[in-house]
Amino acid sequence: MDPLTQGALGAALPQSLAQPARIHAAALVGLVAGMAPDLDVLIRSSEDPLLFLEYHRQFTHALVFIPVGALIVASVCHLLFTRRWQLPFRITVLFALLGYATHALLDACTSYGTQLLWPFSSHRFSWDTVSVVDPLLTLPLLMLVAAAAKWRRASLAALAVIWVISYQVAGYKQQQRAQTLAWEVAAQRGHAPTEIVVRPGFANILLWRSVYRYAGYFYADGIRAGLQLQLYPGAAMPTLDPRRDFPWLDPDSQQARDIERFNWFSQGYTAIAAETPSRILDVRYSLLPHERGGLWGIELSEDAGSTAHAAYIVSRDMPAGTLRRYWRMLRGL
Repeated sequence: MDPLTQGALGAALPQSLAQPARIHAAALVGLVAGMAPDLDVLIRSSEDPLLFLEYHRQFTHALVFIPVGALIVASVCHLLFTRRWQLPFRITVLFALLGYATHALLDACTSYGTQLLWPFSSHRFSWDTVSVVDPLLTLPLLMLVAAAAKWRRASLAALAVIWVISYQVAGYKQQQRAQTLAWEVAAQRGHAPTEIVVRPGFANILLWRSVYRYAGYFYADGIRAGLQLQLYPGAAMPTLDPRRDFPWLDPDSQQARDIERFNWFSQGYTAIAAETPSRILDVRYSLLPHERGGLWGIELSEDAGSTAHAAYIVSRDMPAGTLRRYWRMLRGL
């Protein structure tokens, strides 16, 4: 999730259990702890553009790291302010533990993938119940956390936590509705995929992107899960085959290893960009849920040496009319 939501939920949980006199301290320590795991984005390399993909949402987000991360945050907070507030260190640790524990679980509700079981497993958990940014989740959470701090009422913070949980439940139910239609559509096409992933569109749980793999192709569709389910038939794209798509690529080269790394990060949902044959895209994401998509990817170069890395690409281009089309889909038009 975005840092604002992570910090607000990190504040809400310790607030909900704090005594009135300690609600402000609980909010501040929880806020810091709720955002702290994302400091892993600082693990980068100018020589290896994909390094951050391996470490973001890795050890700092692992369940086993929660006590360690909480202790680090508590020590910093105690040094900076809670000691002057005469808050016992053990209470600071408790607030930090509660705040830190919310982060990875909330991240796992998105589609990006979180290594909850590191170092025992590198599996990226992504429950796909909420977008990475969703104002309908965040704004009520922020208001309740602020109100709890202003009036020193733990019950308002508890309501904030309940709101976040309820929103995930609503997202899950919406996902299941959309997935039901996705399976029906695949069957109508005569396809029998082993898996269909359904992920929320940007900033809502009304529009969903369905992607499945069948007979060497990905099929992407948009689904609006309103009172009635509505389908926006989408694009088919060949699945990535490095030997076919890059016949010139040395399988022992660094670029070949980077393909494997990006494919792991994308959980196997990779395909070649239609307009740029040298670019590999993560097809889990798209500005419009029924289009070929790919908000980020890697780009290979035939002229690169055997030790050269693939370039990491983020697409910031938004074709004219995209937002208008997205708004029309949200309205069911």
